[in-house]
Amino acid sequence: MLFQPNIDPVAVQLGPLAIRWYGLMYLVGIGGGWLLGRMRAKKPGSPVTPAQVDDLIWYLALGVLLGARVGYMLFYDFAALWQDPLRLFAVWRGGMSFHGGLLGTVLGMWWFARKHRVPFFAVTDFVCPLAPIGIFFGRIGNFINGELWGRPTDLPWGVIFRDPLAGLMPRHPSQLYEAALEGLLLFVVLWWWSAKPRPMKSASGLFLMIYGASRFAVEFVREPDAHLGYLAFGWLTMGQALSLPMILFGLWLWRTALPPASAPAGRRG
Repeated sequence: MLFQPNIDPVAVQLGPLAIRWYGLMYLVGIGGGWLLGRMRAKKPGSPVTPAQVDDLIWYLALGVLLGARVGYMLFYDFAALWQDPLRLFAVWRGGMSFHGGLLGTVLGMWWFARKHRVPFFAVTDFVCPLAPIGIFFGRIGNFINGELWGRPTDLPWGVIFRDPLAGLMPRHPSQLYEAALEGLLLFVVLWWWSAKPRPMKSASGLFLMIYGASRFAVEFVREPDAHLGYLAFGWLTMGQALSLPMILFGLWLWRTALPPASAPAGRRG
């Protein structure tokens, strides 16, 4: 068995101001996305110029932060929000949702596309290969915090987490599974796919399918939220319920993006 590294969740303490590793992971992810975005914007045919990347990243960062918080309260803690609407602003108490952050970034990309008169799916295809960087570092932040741990396991890489609620039993390091699948694997596939001109919407479809399938699979070994438990069938979690529409919409995007099998080369369906 392994033990969670004893890393203080607070990276830097400046008087009453505490800078947490989780917040720093967001900054690293946003910064990495900005650097990769500037690289992608220099390629011929890019729908976004290097100068516009700065504007785009601002919309994405605002969308992911606001969307992740609002999404968490709506999807995972609506009862508390209903009883106390000001709970939405209590960010120090934790609670960020990827699916909410995704919806926030979609709104940000829509606003950017509208402002700069760029096709919406051209923007989403541009952004999708950048997003896994932020996802990877976000999951590392979850692991440092010792949150979102997995179910008990007897596998040799089971981790005993420092959170008393996790108990003194080895658990799946589900945060690291997600970092590997939703971060590294997704990045490699999308960066490779986007290295050449591809049909519009195909990169967006790939992102939704791979992320959705990865998250759906990891949820089988991830401990469900205690106040929610399973939604149905004794195994369906909120994460799976939110990921299924992603997979289906990704399949639709992929199907409509690629040319029909019978179409001549160079034509688009």
